[in-house]
Amino acid sequence: MGNSSVNKTTISGLRLTILRIIALLAVIGLSVYIFSIRTQAEKMAAYGYPGIFIISILANATILLPAPGIAVVFAMGSVFNPFFVGIVAGAGAAIGEISGYVAGFSGQGVIENIRLYNRINSWMRSYGAFTILILAALPNPFFDLAGMAAGALKMPVHKFIFWCVLGKIIKMLFFAYTGAYSINWLSGFMK
Repeated sequence: MGNSSVNKTTISGLRLTILRIIALLAVIGLSVYIFSIRTQAEKMAAYGYPGIFIISILANATILLPAPGIAVVFAMGSVFNPFFVGIVAGAGAAIGEISGYVAGFSGQGVIENIRLYNRINSWMRSYGAFTILILAALPNPFFDLAGMAAGALKMPVHKFIFWCVLGKIIKMLFFAYTGAYSINWLSGFMK
């Protein structure tokens, strides 16, 4: 009877490990694909707010690879209403960040020994959602690590998304309004 229980636990653990490996490989594959099409992202901006939303999802779905999301938000803030650009881009960015969350959930053993990750993980343990909000609102290349820490710590995905959306909207509003005002300032300066 006890042996049967051990076998079920082993099989369950093996299934979880396999699912984590598959999720990690999917996130890596998605990141490589998005990185390879990054030059075509600007063409999507021609589709207005839905294009900005999609660009933001794609730009933030990459793990530790740069994509042109903020540059597009900056430029589109001067073309469209910067408030709506910031809202749409922030929501798309938060959805894209689910890839980091999944990477942390699936591959926590891969990143556990990275010094910066350990620091962010400590902040996540101490401050949780506040860490997500602050790191999402600040322009920094380390938010993927915060998403990974949230996934590794099993923060509920709805809580992660909520605080990530708030932070990303704050950041994207800043870039959209900066783009709108700097373009207006430059055009006034050139006259």
